[in-house]
Amino acid sequence: MKLVFATRNPGKLREVRKMLPEGISLLSLDAIGCTSEIPETEPTLEGNAGLKARYVSDNFRMDCIADDTGLEVAALGGAPGVYSARYAGPAADPEANMRKLLAAMEGKEDRRARFRTVIALCLGGQFHYFEGVVNGELLKAPRGTGGFGYDPVFQPEGSPRSFAEFTTDEKNSISHRGKAFRALDAFLRTRV
Repeated sequence: MKLVFATRNPGKLREVRKMLPEGISLLSLDAIGCTSEIPETEPTLEGNAGLKARYVSDNFRMDCIADDTGLEVAALGGAPGVYSARYAGPAADPEANMRKLLAAMEGKEDRRARFRTVIALCLGGQFHYFEGVVNGELLKAPRGTGGFGYDPVFQPEGSPRSFAEFTTDEKNSISHRGKAFRALDAFLRTRV
């Protein structure tokens, strides 16, 4: 079975390839010749994931998975949430997003946060959704060199390390994305 993963993020692509069952060939947007930026204009993670999967399905006639992930911070009323990837502006990089987040958290004692991933699968024109959540807290400064995005400032519950201090396999075993993709994996195993 061939699936397109609607992402250009090489870190996400590597993580997800490790999580899917044998028999699934995962293609990137670049591999199918999709050069357009798929707009993320929905106000929810579910909406954005579905929007991206529908775009690939409608324009390339291929089955697709798409995800949207948000870091939801209690002291910031759930922000950056759906805007996590562009928290510091549309052209911002992960470093700028982290700097803005840490500045917004200056002086805040409540550092509870959670990562939430929603996956939309468009398979044969039918949509299926899968979700994963991991709770934790924000660190006051980045730690570690692995992972991507907000990983250096997120410490999952029950761990003394940030996600950026985990190996990919360790992170996948407990992460929001890992949980969502395990639910997707269980579903796909009934179809492969």
